[in-house]
Amino acid sequence: MAGKLGRRERIKLGVRKKITGTASRPRLSVFRSNTGVSAQLIDDTKGVTLVSVTTRELGAKASGNQENCKTAGKKIAERAIAAGVKDVVFDRNGYLYHGKVKAFAEGAREGGLNF
Repeated sequence: MAGKLGRRERIKLGVRKKITGTASRPRLSVFRSNTGVSAQLIDDTKGVTLVSVTTRELGAKASGNQENCKTAGKKIAERAIAAGVKDVVFDRNGYLYHGKVKAFAEGAREGGLNF
């Protein structure tokens, strides 16, 4: 594991040792790409994805910018609350808490999720 992807993979595995999602407090996992952000709420005890969202499904043309990431955060919060989930554990998936990931997290907090 060399290079940027190897470094992110090491960080990701280290974080995943410490955080797990349960039914009452699922894991909010974020994936960032060049074109956008996708996220899902995961119950690790059952191995089930409860809710998911991507910036692409929101219909945005330039789906990778921070405003759209913030909107996606609000959308996943809305879907999570509809599914009966208010508290989550945030998994930044090895990415720095900056830019798109930070905008997504702030949107999810504004939408009503606690983490």
